[in-house]
Amino acid sequence: MVVANQILASGGLWLNLAGSQILVDPGPGCIVQSTKRKLRAEKLNAIILSHRHLDHSADVNIMIEAMAQSGFKQHGWLFAPADALGNEPVIFSYLKSYLEGIEVLQEGKSYSVGDVSFSTPVRHIHPVETYGMLFKTAEHTLSYIADSRYFDGLCQSYGGQLLIINVVFLEAGRPFDHLSVPEAKQIITELKPKATILTHFGASMWRAKPWQIAQQLSQETGIRVLAARDGMKFELNELD
Repeated sequence: MVVANQILASGGLWLNLAGSQILVDPGPGCIVQSTKRKLRAEKLNAIILSHRHLDHSADVNIMIEAMAQSGFKQHGWLFAPADALGNEPVIFSYLKSYLEGIEVLQEGKSYSVGDVSFSTPVRHIHPVETYGMLFKTAEHTLSYIADSRYFDGLCQSYGGQLLIINVVFLEAGRPFDHLSVPEAKQIITELKPKATILTHFGASMWRAKPWQIAQQLSQETGIRVLAARDGMKFELNELD
């Protein structure tokens, strides 16, 4: 509902780490949202898909084409799970030659983009093959916990100074493979990052005003918790 009605933008996360620019989960409207904010796709070094669902991948083709300057320059890498590239691929075949390469994400594997390394420590519980990421540079470490049902071992797979969590539901117990606020609180309490950003809100979260939920979680956990908003920027130097 939130994506279909564009109550919140769904363009993904744009990371600028150690001289590399990485786009994570370019959902519907990514090309519009990024260009509006003067983020230049040809400057991207890589695009990463956590999984093939449309709210995370709908704009991947236009972003690949823009990254490679319509094919005039073979440029950039794509990282995606196998089922995003298989029998029903979300990537158009003609675009593959525009890329410098494609890496298939797998559980427990590590990858690199320039001076940035990242791993996909554990496969999530979600209807399609899904991975979160643990990014490391010489100065910072951050985790992105993508869509998943909560399970034993999820917390232990991530860490770092900054934690980004997809939190769809206000309350636990919903019969869908997404995280809720109580589960996010448990993750934050266990991992103890310097800061946490909540994002990927469902309708129940939006009605409950996620910025107020973030403030409440900050008070309860003693850790700085923020609610993502459209166009939000976060400087990792704030964590130093």
